[in-house]
Amino acid sequence: MRTCNETNISPARFLLAGIPGLEADGPWISIPFCSMYLIVILGNSLILFVIKTQQNLHQPMYLFLSMLSVTNLGLCVSTLPTMLSVFLFNTREIGIDVCLTQLFFIHTFSIMESSVLVAMAFDRFVAIRHPLRYASTLTSARIGNIGLAIIIRGIGLHIPAVILLKRLPYSKIQSLSYSYCLYPDVMKMACTDTTPSSFYGLFVILSSLGLDSVLIVLSYIMILQTVLSITSRQERLKALNTCVSHICVILLFFTPPISLSMLHRFKKQALPQSQILLSYLQLLFPPVLNPIVYSIKTKEIRKRIMKIFQNYSPTDSNGGTDMVCLICLSRSQYVPRCPSASVTKSNP
Repeated sequence: MRTCNETNISPARFLLAGIPGLEADGPWISIPFCSMYLIVILGNSLILFVIKTQQNLHQPMYLFLSMLSVTNLGLCVSTLPTMLSVFLFNTREIGIDVCLTQLFFIHTFSIMESSVLVAMAFDRFVAIRHPLRYASTLTSARIGNIGLAIIIRGIGLHIPAVILLKRLPYSKIQSLSYSYCLYPDVMKMACTDTTPSSFYGLFVILSSLGLDSVLIVLSYIMILQTVLSITSRQERLKALNTCVSHICVILLFFTPPISLSMLHRFKKQALPQSQILLSYLQLLFPPVLNPIVYSIKTKEIRKRIMKIFQNYSPTDSNGGTDMVCLICLSRSQYVPRCPSASVTKSNP
């Protein structure tokens, strides 16, 4: 717990931090971060566009995938302004209200992403264990209720967290550890006892990420039991193949936090920059790679994305069409595929 004089208490302002020892290289460091943000926005927007425009993709698996893309975009938008302001413009000061708003959205979208992964695990469990009841179990109304529950859960867990932090006294200027605001980082800047806030933060972690990881593991244990009971080896592989994308996304989501906790345990032997970089990867790595994983491993999405790019390829541009039409006119015959050719073959 920090101590501060009465004259230094609130209204507090925080100083965001870049990467230790690399503050002068902020503009160069912003290039890979900007690239990652661009990939996140384009990739997840493309996934949402494909699912929205393809009627045959309005199925539970793809609706949950669209929820995952929305949470990835929300997480990206929550961290983008302050990270770019620190690395590009070296603007580090942030007010307490803005900071609390940012950490609310960061943690809310993180919990929502974890909840969506649980819903996707349930989707795979029903599809493999009860395939005949899949459509009747995961109806559109139920999927909508699941999505609403995910939103309420994420918001409901973090409104009290923000209220607890808002009531704490802070010094006028405090230096944070990252270029964005996180709950434990802001909490340790308080000038009073933070035991209630600390216990509530632990409760949120155990009731969200802790519970979700247990539910996902139990789902895949039951999925594995069902798959092993299938006699045909080909059918077993086919069933497991439908889970590959989801398993990859789970690993992308849980690996950085586990690595970060291990780094905290052995941080005496670790470089100071490694902890900061790993925390950035924890927020950016899953949103960057999730669309890539599903684009590669999901046949329907891959085919649709390829079709979109083929429609905008040079061979289908106006130049290509005009060339075909010139050939049509030179042969003096009507060809329906030429939009600019309306000449029919003349009678002698």
